Amino acid sequence: METGHRITIDKNTRYQEIVGFGPALTGASCYNILKMSPEDRAALLEELFDTEKGLGISMVRVSIGSSDFSVNKDFTWCDEKGIENFSVPVEDALYLIPILKEVYKINPNLQILASPWTCPLWMKRMSVNDDSDFVYSGDPNVSSWAGGSLKPSCYDDYAKYFVLWIQAMQKEGFNIYGITVQNEPLNAGNTASVYMTWQEQRDFIKQSLGPAFAEAGLATKIICYDHNYNGYNYPINIFNDKEAAKYVAGSAWHDYNGTLADMDNIVTAAPDKEIYFTEASIGRWNYSFAGKLISDMSNIFMGTMERGCKGVTLWNLALDENNGPYRHHGCYTCYGAITISSTTHKVVERLSHYYDIAHCTKVVKNGAVRIGTRGNDITNLSCQAFMNPDGSYGVLLLNKSIKGESQTVVLDNGVHSIKCEVPLRSVVSVIWKD
Repeated sequence: METGHRITIDKNTRYQEIVGFGPALTGASCYNILKMSPEDRAALLEELFDTEKGLGISMVRVSIGSSDFSVNKDFTWCDEKGIENFSVPVEDALYLIPILKEVYKINPNLQILASPWTCPLWMKRMSVNDDSDFVYSGDPNVSSWAGGSLKPSCYDDYAKYFVLWIQAMQKEGFNIYGITVQNEPLNAGNTASVYMTWQEQRDFIKQSLGPAFAEAGLATKIICYDHNYNGYNYPINIFNDKEAAKYVAGSAWHDYNGTLADMDNIVTAAPDKEIYFTEASIGRWNYSFAGKLISDMSNIFMGTMERGCKGVTLWNLALDENNGPYRHHGCYTCYGAITISSTTHKVVERLSHYYDIAHCTKVVKNGAVRIGTRGNDITNLSCQAFMNPDGSYGVLLLNKSIKGESQTVVLDNGVHSIKCEVPLRSVVSVIWKD
């Protein structure tokens, strides 16, 4: 009989369904990948997205229009005034769409979660309290696309903009699983951004966006908030409005401010609403491989999933050795999950986010259900178990201890038991089928 900490896997105790894990497929990421030779690019995309030979990345986040990691300029899909002028922008036609087409040949079941950094400029007013047209302040320290507020008079046009974008992407063959209404709605200083109070987001959803999705027959989920842990009252206030709440599947979260425990407030206030984690960065200010591998697996992955999170995306897939390309006023100290040389156009490094995602995607498949465990109340050792659609079991083990000995764990589902060694400061992923 195996010796070690015995953890019982209980497939009859079921929690949330898992949609997927992956990185943000930004314009910069697509640009760097397209610079690779066709052979190297095909090998990398197979490594990342193939569900048998590779990691099997199951979800990506994309921006609707530009983000702070676009290549050449800020843009939307309707820069010329009038929603009738909606069209595919040059930069997405050059970078995003070609890479997505290659990815979908490898994994046609990839789920896409999309977020706008800004509405078209002609839809903006100066602020919530100033209804005059948006005008760049001229401040060289602020992006010309930063700030402003969505005009209430443009609610219907902006709702139509979302519908047209989803339909255009579906026409290209891409599954848009969900959209968030606004990336970081309380951050008016991003290189492209819109400031949106919870009252504005609530009104936009219930007056225009929700009805527009219903009229178009879209199955794409509407997800609110998409900002830091400490702003949990924002989605709670939206959920408290019955007219808005009926259109909203759940909320999305970043970890730049507040703590994971703040998410408990949304679990308590809205247990019927879904949770997604959509953005976290590594960079010069916070990075060590071991430190971020362990802390991000603990908090962003296992910590949020313990609270019902259905999917995790990180920021972002592929940057060069200069942490770019990035937009002026964007993050010039951020790292990607992988680094691609700007001279050789080959992968030169795989960072902690790559391995955090890999541990999850290799053993927790799209459509998996988190299931119960017993006996895992072991200091500094975390365990989560999942039942995959094919009947296989996926288990994530995390040892946060920095001193002492490795942990010996016996996973027991009542049919088979598996003995695992979990070294100090390590992540171990396990998959098996009875």
